[in-house]
Amino acid sequence: MAEKDLSLEGKVALIAGASRGIGEAAAKRLARNGATVICSSRKIADCDRVAKEIEAEGGKARALVLHLGEADDREKAIADIKAKEGRLDILVNNGATSPHFGEAIDCPDSAWDKTFDVNVKGPFYLSSLAIKEFMKPQMSGVIVNVASINGMRPGFFQGVYSISKAAVISLTEVLAQEAGGYGVRVNALCPGLTETKLASALTSNPELAEMMKRNFSIQRVGQPEDMAAAIHFLASDASSYMTGQCHVVDGGIMARGPL
Repeated sequence: MAEKDLSLEGKVALIAGASRGIGEAAAKRLARNGATVICSSRKIADCDRVAKEIEAEGGKARALVLHLGEADDREKAIADIKAKEGRLDILVNNGATSPHFGEAIDCPDSAWDKTFDVNVKGPFYLSSLAIKEFMKPQMSGVIVNVASINGMRPGFFQGVYSISKAAVISLTEVLAQEAGGYGVRVNALCPGLTETKLASALTSNPELAEMMKRNFSIQRVGQPEDMAAAIHFLASDASSYMTGQCHVVDGGIMARGPL
C-alpha cells in the first residue's frame, strides 16, 4: 500500500449498494485510502451506519438514498452530488437482486423486470448520468461494475441472474469503448462465491465444504474484503491502462471447470 498510485486522495466516490457486503467493504477501503465516499442504497439508515463508521476511523463519508432500479433516485443522487461535492471521480455499481431461483423458463415477468431494472438498467443509466454530468466535463473518471462469474458461466437455477450479469459485462465493454476518449475507464469485477446476503442460500449450505474441495482452487468462500481490494485497484491509478476488462476474483473456480 506504499505506492502512491493506489492513493485516492482528493477523489469523490459513489458506491451504489453500500449498506452491507461488498459495497460496505469497498466504501470503507476507498475511504481508508483517501476518497470521500458517498454510501448509497435503498435504506438510508444502513448507509448512515456505514458512513458513521468510516468517519469514526477518520475517513470522509456521507449517506445517500439511491435505489438503483428507480430513475428518480438516480437523477436525484447525481443532482445532490453536483450540489454538494461538485465532482464525481469513482462510481461503483454494486447493487443487485436475484428474485428468481429456478429454471429461467419459469421466471415470471415481474421477477425478470425487477432483475433487469436493478442489475442492468440501474448501472447503465447511473453510469450514463455520471459520465455526462461529471466525468466527460472533467475528462477523467473510473466506473467499476460489480458483475459475477455467473455472467461468464451461468449458475445452476440462477439463469435470469446470470443473464443480467452477462449484460453487465457487455455494458462495461460498451461504455469503456464509448467513454475512453473522455479519459474515463470502465471495468467489471466478477466475484465468485462471496459471503454476502445475496449468496447466503449457498454459503449456508452444509454441503458447501465438499463442493469447495471439488471446485475451488483456494478452498474458502470469498469475503467482501477480497472484492473490496480488487475494486480499490480498479478505482486507482494503479490500473490506469486497464479498461473494458473483467477482473475475476473467484478462488480459482473458473480455472477448475464447470461446478
